[in-house]
Amino acid sequence: MAATPATPGVVPGRLDAADYAANFADLHPDFDPHEAAVAADRCYFCHDAPCIAACPTEIDIPLFIRQIATGQPEAAARTIFDQNILGGMCARVCPTETLCEEACVREAAEGKPVEIGRLQRFATDRGMAEGHPFARAAPTGKRVAVVGAGPAGLACAHRLAMHGHDVVVHDARPKPGGLNEYGIAAYKTPGGFARAEVDWLLAIGGIELRHGTALGREIGLDALRADYDAVFLGVGLPGVNGLDLGGSVALRDAVDFIAGLRQTADLSTLPVGRDVVVIGGGMTAIDAAVQSKLLGAREVTIVYRRGRARMKASRVEQDHATDAGVRIVTNARPVNDPAAPAGHVAFDYVDDDQTPTGERFHLPADQVLVAIGQRLDDAPGGLAQEGGKIAVSGAGRTSLPGVWAGGDCAAGGEDLTVTAVAQGRDAAEDIHASLTR
Repeated sequence: MAATPATPGVVPGRLDAADYAANFADLHPDFDPHEAAVAADRCYFCHDAPCIAACPTEIDIPLFIRQIATGQPEAAARTIFDQNILGGMCARVCPTETLCEEACVREAAEGKPVEIGRLQRFATDRGMAEGHPFARAAPTGKRVAVVGAGPAGLACAHRLAMHGHDVVVHDARPKPGGLNEYGIAAYKTPGGFARAEVDWLLAIGGIELRHGTALGREIGLDALRADYDAVFLGVGLPGVNGLDLGGSVALRDAVDFIAGLRQTADLSTLPVGRDVVVIGGGMTAIDAAVQSKLLGAREVTIVYRRGRARMKASRVEQDHATDAGVRIVTNARPVNDPAAPAGHVAFDYVDDDQTPTGERFHLPADQVLVAIGQRLDDAPGGLAQEGGKIAVSGAGRTSLPGVWAGGDCAAGGEDLTVTAVAQGRDAAEDIHASLTR
């Protein structure tokens, strides 16, 4: 999908510098020690800990909260990092409202869970400030290639390095971090946190980053299998689903819009429409819509083809969007309508079975952002696929010996940062076992 061409209504510098700073400030500021102690005191320290079962990385949540409550945030951080080396980022971006906090006994009893995500951030920020908590094992002489420097690849590389293996991480982009660097709303991870976390992770040693090396372009799977003792694929979903409206409107990938925003040092130089329409119902749609509003768009509307309960973005994120002034229209899908007024997008209302109801409406739009999903164009090296992703079994084993996969590119995941971390970590353990048996 091509980027939006120059449009009179899409301009930079809609706001004052102070407005940009305020709009993109930290969404959930860090606890101070007293706030953390009060929040930790609400935990029941349940013996069966449903919050642990709800966490894809299975962090011992009651333990780290008890450690915070007893004034040991660095120990709490170690408890978190033992299971989730990207616990700092996950504390900021995890949909805790549908994971650990939804399972919290306080949520069931009172409708107000323990603030696990913010407590995790309190601990990990302090733990990271103390330096890297892990040391490498003795060198094994084994080399592993990791393709993709996103959450899955980084988690895999770190765990392999801990076990004494040498790891080379290949990534197509100029910066490491994957989704954490390029695809998350800027107000969730301000201050360059994504890159700082990668630098902290690499302090384990034994990990080499090679940028500008894309699978199928500069490197091939057969060559990697020949040159390394094992290969892990954490390539994400590089393709985006397109939308054809017959050229009646200019479209832009929401993923590309967010990446551009994340890599723009001066937000006043970033063009945004006066009337923005975002098509989709997941987190990318929410992040694109909210940030459009924060950049100064007058009207921002999310349009989703199903009901609100079926949006992939959590209700908390939906409510955050509406609180920011974004309108959400559901049960409507875009159509190519040559009769639509200039500068408008046409939509048909549909029922739950996606059957048009016969009602059509038009929305003014000088910028249309499309967030209808990403895809893996082709599985590399003839790997077996499942549901349009790389088929895996066990801890990420693919159909080719010596090749593992995890994260968004692998079948069976939930397309969450925390799930990708868990899959990368577990694949690393399986790789280690296979290399040392």
